[in-house]
Amino acid sequence: KEYSCSQEYLSFQINTNGFVATAEPTDESTYLGKMPASFGMIAPLQGDLDTSDGVGRVFFRQDTSPQVLRQASEHINRAFPLDDEVNPTHAVVITWLDVLLTTLCFIIQRNTFQLVIASLATSSYALVLYARDGIQFSSTPFQDSSAVMHAGFSKGLVQGFIFSSQGPYYRTTTDDEESVRVLAEETNSGMQGVWVYEVGTSPYFTNVAPGEVPELPTEATLLETLDAQRPADTEGQVQYLPYEPDAGQVEVLPVQYQPPHPQNPEVVVVDDSDINVDVFSYNLGTCTNNRNKCSQFADCKDYSTGYCCHCRPGYYGNGVQCVDVLFGYLTVYNILLCIPQRMNGKVYGKLFVGNSPTQVEFSSNDLHSYVVVNDGRSYIAISDIPASLGPSLQPLSALGGAIGWAFALEQPGFKNGFSVIGGVFSRQVEVTFLPGNEKLTINQEFKGIDEHDHLIVSTALEGRVQEVPPGSTVEIGPYSEIYQYSNNLITSSSTRDYVVNLPDGSTETRTYQWRQTITFKSCQHHEALRDIKPTQMLSVDQIFVMHDANNELIRFAMSNKIGDVNGGQPEENPCFTGRHGCDTNAVCRPGQGSQFTCQCAAGFNGDGRLCYDIDECTENPQICSLHAICNNQPGTFRCECEDGYLFANDGQTCVAVDRPVDSCEENTHDCDVPERAQCSYTGGSSYICSCLPGFIGDGRICQGTTKTQCETHRESVLNAPRGPRPPVGQYVPACDEHGAYEPMQCHGSTGHCWCVDRNGQEIPGTRTGPGSTPMCIDHGGVPPPVGPPPRPDVDALPPGTHLLFAQSGRIDHVPLEGYDMKKKDAKAVLHLPEKVIIGVAYDCVDKMVYWTEITSPSISRASIQGGEPTAVIRSDLESPEGIAIDHLGRTMFWTDSLKDRIEVASLDGTQRRVIIDSDLVNPRAIITDPPHGNLYWADWNREAPKIETSYMDGSNRRVLIKDNLGLPNGLTYDSPSSLLCWADAGTHKVECMNPSRGDRSEVMEGIRYPFGVTSYGKNIYYTDWQRDSVVAVDRYSGKESDEMQPQKRTKLYGITTAYSQCPSGQNYCSVNNGGCTHLCLATPAGRSCKCPDNAVGVGCVERDGY
Repeated sequence: KEYSCSQEYLSFQINTNGFVATAEPTDESTYLGKMPASFGMIAPLQGDLDTSDGVGRVFFRQDTSPQVLRQASEHINRAFPLDDEVNPTHAVVITWLDVLLTTLCFIIQRNTFQLVIASLATSSYALVLYARDGIQFSSTPFQDSSAVMHAGFSKGLVQGFIFSSQGPYYRTTTDDEESVRVLAEETNSGMQGVWVYEVGTSPYFTNVAPGEVPELPTEATLLETLDAQRPADTEGQVQYLPYEPDAGQVEVLPVQYQPPHPQNPEVVVVDDSDINVDVFSYNLGTCTNNRNKCSQFADCKDYSTGYCCHCRPGYYGNGVQCVDVLFGYLTVYNILLCIPQRMNGKVYGKLFVGNSPTQVEFSSNDLHSYVVVNDGRSYIAISDIPASLGPSLQPLSALGGAIGWAFALEQPGFKNGFSVIGGVFSRQVEVTFLPGNEKLTINQEFKGIDEHDHLIVSTALEGRVQEVPPGSTVEIGPYSEIYQYSNNLITSSSTRDYVVNLPDGSTETRTYQWRQTITFKSCQHHEALRDIKPTQMLSVDQIFVMHDANNELIRFAMSNKIGDVNGGQPEENPCFTGRHGCDTNAVCRPGQGSQFTCQCAAGFNGDGRLCYDIDECTENPQICSLHAICNNQPGTFRCECEDGYLFANDGQTCVAVDRPVDSCEENTHDCDVPERAQCSYTGGSSYICSCLPGFIGDGRICQGTTKTQCETHRESVLNAPRGPRPPVGQYVPACDEHGAYEPMQCHGSTGHCWCVDRNGQEIPGTRTGPGSTPMCIDHGGVPPPVGPPPRPDVDALPPGTHLLFAQSGRIDHVPLEGYDMKKKDAKAVLHLPEKVIIGVAYDCVDKMVYWTEITSPSISRASIQGGEPTAVIRSDLESPEGIAIDHLGRTMFWTDSLKDRIEVASLDGTQRRVIIDSDLVNPRAIITDPPHGNLYWADWNREAPKIETSYMDGSNRRVLIKDNLGLPNGLTYDSPSSLLCWADAGTHKVECMNPSRGDRSEVMEGIRYPFGVTSYGKNIYYTDWQRDSVVAVDRYSGKESDEMQPQKRTKLYGITTAYSQCPSGQNYCSVNNGGCTHLCLATPAGRSCKCPDNAVGVGCVERDGY
């Protein structure tokens, strides 16, 4: 990688890794990620850089031309305004142009920068110039991680009398990537992107002194314009290729830099009245007043006519919407693994087939697509295609072609659609079938990336398609399409042939004309497409189409590549065409000509064609420290401390934390004697003392009171003369905290339980045998107080209440002390590696947690008191998300956002029944109000979000809220206050309403990105994706009161409140299953007896009312 250059005043070596060395450089393994180096170095931007793709290059020249020396003099004198004027006599110009950072999936990022060493008899200066948008990456791979790039000056090792020691090291950046990114934005010379340093008298480069003018009056340009279209004519200008020991003499190619040339005009006139160009309209003003309109990953820049938003390096988009350049990839310990990029949406419209007078209607048909970005191959499927239409849609492979163009494999120097315009654009296609001139119009609205990192699209079809007879298949050969790029507009057109294989064995070749227009939003004050070639060619091959009549699906697949309109180089390397056959967890390494090798990524073994994950946990059981659990993950592993331990400062050693002490169990509490008081453990080292029924006091001292009927009954039994053993028919009654009979009474000897009325009399038909208990209706021992509700700061709290929330791969809990989260006592309840858990719910009767997960779609449960997880539903699920429990009726409800329906089942997963299956688009959150028999759910359909309600049997369905909603992700219902509350990631608000009154009110605004929400007393708790936190909001004050960030920092999903005892309330399904043979579903005035959907021949009886 090294090349030498020498003159009488200077000798150094140029390195493609972004530096020049004043002595022989050592092997790169000695300095990459291990600065300072042992040799002298001037580093404009040093890292592990790549020029092997033929696009990234390094140029240098020695220059004494008056123009270059004058430019160097202007920069130096502007940087040091108080010094004597300097006029260099010699200059060496080194340019690193489009040097490459290559990731496993060919995410291409390039940096461009320039170093000028200007000298005169008494001193030398280093001028470093960074092009605007020239720094696209700020760190490079280092071993199994990454290292921030370095800029600065190193003296190297200095020889002492006996030993060598490290000489001065002047670093102009830090270990923060932001310090690298701002090099093109800031200065020390008074000109943006230009940095000047006096480096002493050559060849020693000592006493580095930086420029003294950090203000930014103007913008910088490179000493020479870096024009990719360089004429092959130069003298004194040398292009150096990467050093290869066996390549013989280094080839010298002629290159000449061109002088600055006018920019392309900012206004492009398109002579076509049919094209509606949507120019992005910013409000007139400056960034000061409009910065909030830019993406959080964008910078706002003022221009003479207004302002524009620009995505920062490492992000795609138009500035208003920016997505991480790594979007669509999985990052594990900074190693990129290829995973498919998905697109979801709906298809609407009406089509005629051939000469048929009857239209075939599309009504919210599902469209799913994904691209394997490693080779640019896209897959598309559209559901619910009737047999009368399916064969005739086979020629239209480009129905999903936009995602192929958006994520096409990029040849060097070219960009796919998403790299240019992001994920928000409109697409209009006109198809004309020949020779009959049947016309079809396709309109698609691409709405950006949703919270699952899926591209969202809405498709509308209108017109007539040429008929393809039933039973026919279609073959489409490779084709190419030229895309024309201009401001806010991309167009293409082509004529395509396809072959129809008829059922009788004959074939027909048919043709249609294709005309496409893509419009998008860009800033009118800045030429956003100045670096995009005006024409690029999309090449599509390996096309597969199929109508799956049995499943009513139409499927397409194709490989996509974006590149030169002239077809690229004569011999294209398979690494750039995507035809390399490397495993998706491997990187393709291009060689000479068409040669290449496949190399498995770190954490994988194999020959590159087939790579399999290394299970580090199995191969090395001691890989994690003592008291740590090893979780294998694709390409890597993760160590997590056991419960009761936390990582020390080294991030590897697990050290013990203060273990909680259950004083009640160990009898170290200070409560009154057990005959008068009860000790209740509340988590951590806390407990509560409370007096038993018939006694009053603070729990530490309890005194007797006037006896109630139950207390008298209980005392008479306990104080009666005892024989050898009491009669079997006798039992000791249980009284509640008010002295009334508990609704359920149990015999301590026989294990039988039964329900009683307020007088303690057994209710016929409620007795159960040992091992089971009836659901008894609370008969209200003490009437509720009359008057206003109590103050929020005196709400009674049950002991041991805590929050349960889901992360990807586990469920955590945090205890509540009052309304405060005991963050130090938070820990994982359940580890489920490689699962994505979405919804979580709690059954307060059996102390069970229920959850939904979408990796292998299922609904499962586990006891929080210990035990293995059990899947209760595994079949006929696609994307189960929200889940809710009716603890009185012993049923669970859930939403499925792909099947677009709401179901109910018994808690063991049997007796499934669909209760809502119409007019749903993206149902997610769902919540029950068991005492009143109501069900509530949210549909975050971006086009028409809404919150709905119905009875628990699905009847009396109605829309509660449809206006001023954005993305209502989470719902919660607070029974004591009768408030339904929701958190909206679109409006960034928390709001509440009483469903019976409709009195909607705002609790808090300005929240970030909520997902799940629950409530307890005065507080609302929600999970936030951007903050990776559980956030508490006081709904009375409307202010955030607390925040907890779990030790594992990933996206948080559903959250629920786990009560230590069930909330008070009753419904008609609580006793004897409401008299129903199967499902008992509560309603406000009674219950409905319903049969499961598969109830044929099981003797099920349906009836409504009570």
